[in-house]
Amino acid sequence: MMEFFYKILGLPELASTHGHKVDEFIVYLHWLMIALFVGWFIYFVLVLWRFNARRNPRANYFGVRNHVSTYAEVGVVVAESFLLLFLAIPLWGKVVGDFPKESDSTVIQVVAQQFGWNARYAGPDGAFGAQDMKFVADNNLFGVDPNDPKGKDDVQVYNEIHVPVGKPVIAYISSKDVIHSFRVVAMRATQDAIPGMRIPMWFEPKKTGSYQIYCAQLCGNGHAAMAGGRLVVDTPEDYSKWLASKVGAAVSFE
Repeated sequence: MMEFFYKILGLPELASTHGHKVDEFIVYLHWLMIALFVGWFIYFVLVLWRFNARRNPRANYFGVRNHVSTYAEVGVVVAESFLLLFLAIPLWGKVVGDFPKESDSTVIQVVAQQFGWNARYAGPDGAFGAQDMKFVADNNLFGVDPNDPKGKDDVQVYNEIHVPVGKPVIAYISSKDVIHSFRVVAMRATQDAIPGMRIPMWFEPKKTGSYQIYCAQLCGNGHAAMAGGRLVVDTPEDYSKWLASKVGAAVSFE
């Protein structure tokens, strides 16, 4: 059934473990829209036939004198309440409630800017260096304390974020300037990036590959350039090699 809807609705590639729940919800919404369309179309045709001028040469200002329309309205409310209370809220609750532990996850920090994506990883020591706003500069976007030895091996990259497959990813999302929104469609993951806030999100890749990162908020005249970011899902071995190769490497935030 889902394969049918992937073709009919043109749903994008799915590459995360939880994404099928999102897709199922989208399918339920389309079933509801189809039912509403058919129901209201039949009602519209019935009204045109029942109240046309030939059958009713004189205007009737009393309208329908039964409760059919009331039942229809109640039915729509019940259907939409079902979607909200039994599908949407539980789905969101599962995403929030199943938040993985940092010790079992790949943890990254992502800072959006006009017009690109910056990411920071803990180095081989597994610990992030301390941060302070007073250290923020063009060459130190994350404000890493240069005197903290834990930050000496931290890795910073621009527009190419690597994560390992088969392991939860926790990303702390923020913004350097205006409101952005970090979206990876293949992961069915989206989170607004708001200046001054550090908002956690998570997803678990199940397929290796390179996936486009979008900005889901209009963030300026270079908004389209935000789509230049890539989320690269590697095998655990390739990810370890990539991370090791980036330790101590210079990065340009442009």
